[in-house]
Amino acid sequence: SMAYKNSRAGDLKIGSYALIDNEPCQIVDIEKSKPGKHGSAKARVDAIGIFDNQKKSIVQPVTTKIYVPNVERKTGQVLSIGDTSVQLMDLGSYATVDVPITPDQKDKIEEGKEVPYLFVMGRSKLDIRQ
Repeated sequence: SMAYKNSRAGDLKIGSYALIDNEPCQIVDIEKSKPGKHGSAKARVDAIGIFDNQKKSIVQPVTTKIYVPNVERKTGQVLSIGDTSVQLMDLGSYATVDVPITPDQKDKIEEGKEVPYLFVMGRSKLDIRQ
């Protein structure tokens, strides 16, 4: 499956995903401005990086092509918990997956339990609310 697809800036929705500065991000706010005398309507998109947690903002004409990363929601069973990553067995493919964890996520997982995770553009992240 493709890692991403095309959308238009004006068609993005809050809660959906977009590629900004080559980082897959989740959109937290969108404001659309009316077109001025010269030029087109613009969309201001505020988003947070899925992996780097950085806030990013872009302003683009609503017709601009934006890449939308394919975010796959998966479930894994915790095999072992390391210092900086957790080994999961993906419950769809039965493959073993190494997923980074933060110290505060460590308290929320235990061996043998199932956890949701995201697979985005070849990278994985636990889908546990911080």
